[in-house]
Amino acid sequence: MDLDHRDFRLLELLQQDCRKSNAELAEAVGMSASALWRRVRALEEAGVIERYGAVVNPGKMGLGFEAIVHVHLTRHDPDRIVEFIRAVEASPEVQECYATTGQADYHLRVLCRDLDAYNRFLDGFLFRLPAVNSAQTNVVLRTIKRNRPITR
Repeated sequence: MDLDHRDFRLLELLQQDCRKSNAELAEAVGMSASALWRRVRALEEAGVIERYGAVVNPGKMGLGFEAIVHVHLTRHDPDRIVEFIRAVEASPEVQECYATTGQADYHLRVLCRDLDAYNRFLDGFLFRLPAVNSAQTNVVLRTIKRNRPITR
């Protein structure tokens, strides 16, 4: 799907506030309401828009401990990797997971209530996964930038 300047503006507006009405979005983008609705549907069907949601403050939800965890695997056995990925996807503490190049195989962003809860996450979950050899934790001291709209 080729995106034009209206698509980029529409995507910017939706990322800022996806609760704006169709009429408000259409006016801001310079399209009719029906044309805008069709364009949003096309963006959804093409996978450009993956989902809609609210951005919440973890601390206000009682999740005051945040860490970036660098996970090293024992070996790259395909079955163990699939098992690791499925477990991480199912874990409520793991907010994000990235397979990357570099020293660590995976990087996780983890939210927990406190340090004790994080230790339970490590001992009761992460270190019980057969694929995991070790993990290094970087505690997040302060969030500088998160959940910003993607622009071109």
